[in-house]
Amino acid sequence: MAGLQPGQPLGGYTLLAPLHEGGMASLWRVSHPGQAFPLLMKVPHLGYGEGITKLVGFEVERMLMPALHGPHVPRFVASGDEGEQPWLVMEQVQGETLRRLLDQAPLPPDRVARLGALAATALADLHRQHAVHLDVKPSNLVLHVDPATGEERVVLIDFGLSHHAHLPDLLSEQFHVPLGTAPYISPEQVLGVRDDPRSDLFSLGVVLYHLATGQRPFGNPTSRRGLRRRLYQDPVPPRAIVPDLPRWLQEIVLRCLEVDPDARHPTAAQLAFDLQHPEQVPLTSRAGRDQREGRLSVAKRWFRSLGAESPAPTAAHAAPGGDAPLVMVAIDTKQQDRDLDAALNDIVQRLVQTSPGTRLACVTVMRTARIGMDSNLDEAGRNRHVKRLVAMRHWARTLQLPDHRITFHVLEASDVAQALVEFARGNGIDHVVMGARGVTGVRRILGSVSAQVVAESDCTVTVVRASHAARRTGPAAPDAAGA
Repeated sequence: MAGLQPGQPLGGYTLLAPLHEGGMASLWRVSHPGQAFPLLMKVPHLGYGEGITKLVGFEVERMLMPALHGPHVPRFVASGDEGEQPWLVMEQVQGETLRRLLDQAPLPPDRVARLGALAATALADLHRQHAVHLDVKPSNLVLHVDPATGEERVVLIDFGLSHHAHLPDLLSEQFHVPLGTAPYISPEQVLGVRDDPRSDLFSLGVVLYHLATGQRPFGNPTSRRGLRRRLYQDPVPPRAIVPDLPRWLQEIVLRCLEVDPDARHPTAAQLAFDLQHPEQVPLTSRAGRDQREGRLSVAKRWFRSLGAESPAPTAAHAAPGGDAPLVMVAIDTKQQDRDLDAALNDIVQRLVQTSPGTRLACVTVMRTARIGMDSNLDEAGRNRHVKRLVAMRHWARTLQLPDHRITFHVLEASDVAQALVEFARGNGIDHVVMGARGVTGVRRILGSVSAQVVAESDCTVTVVRASHAARRTGPAAPDAAGA
């Protein structure tokens, strides 16, 4: 259907105004008497000579969008065909894409980290739904600001190149060339791998690099040979471009841009966690680089890349992030029950051994007065914050986890349970583990920290009792740790 005009009906919707004319499709603002929120219609180009990849990509998006939900994707409304003209209607997300921010780059490091954490959180939500975006770039990341609260979130758009573990991969069935946007495509996508969620982390790393430095790490190659250079050529370190860039941000960005997916963060949730807690990012040699690696290292990678071809698909990526959960353990540093400490430690030990990619966040809450200010020093003049950090590290010593798999956090709040719930929710925690002490009359009447955490958390909560070192998920035990 050529020559679309405002006011024209299509599929029961009324075309109001054109929003964007893209290479694959036209985007229109539309209305429908049965929908109150803003609507966007995507109408693919069907003219003579249109690339078949664009048409298949539209079919991929039309097939995949009904399977997605949540705050980080547009709401799917409807799809259909008007004669020979297919169309897709979705929520029109309010906000600007990150594309406009590239003109302002380099941005302040804190802003880069904030935007990166929001984008990584959106990707973590997508990956939990068994989908990989595979076209992460600034123009596909919409920054939405809630008009009521002012809270920011990133919404992912344009799923024409995406892969879903439980749906047919139409693109891989029909095409055997790298599919993606040249500056952002991951090394494994160059080789034809489409089912690894860590590909999205590489692409997000390119976005962060550009926002932090004002430059693209791999330029804009126009040939397959140019794309393959990222299999062996490392980017100029960001600090060589922006010398005052924090070392922790270079560490995170270069880790995203590792050729080997195993060298990147295991999950988008873990990447978001690092971006939200830069002071706890373990620094490696990546953080201090001021120039590209030497010719010998590049030559070795080049020789390895000569035999690099698309591997056979595996089931390892069917459940993205399933083997690398974020686990939060709430530790009450003031309680003196050694049996409870041992039971809690035992449960956590089993979790980290069962899933070798587990990232552990040890958390304690320092209770503060609701009114007035508390001193940060105890009666002996020692810093209470430092004391709790030392106590948590002492508790965790038997776990023998490397620095990049464990962090320690002292929260200050008047409501212990609420602080734990908000930390878990704000950091994308998959599993909360906490201890429970014995029952008292006061706790039975007033309820407990663990009961509130179980009731209000969005994730699994395991409450550990010292009496039989058993764990319980669901209805909470009467009392809990983490105060």
